[in-house]
Amino acid sequence: MENKKTEDKSTWAIGGGTLLGLGIGFFFLGGNSHAFVGSLLGGIGAGLITTSIISRKKA
Repeated sequence: MENKKTEDKSTWAIGGGTLLGLGIGFFFLGGNSHAFVGSLLGGIGAGLITTSIISRKKA
């Protein structure tokens, strides 16, 4: 019997998108706090969209 460990890495896209939005948002933090929040939410949204695309290809 072969042990195949299949890990779903598509959920990592949400965390990666959040960190990307956070990093971009820090550049805007000095000028406009709304741009910081918008970058963070945009990163989360991009991660969610990427996750849905990745999981759809596997099915």
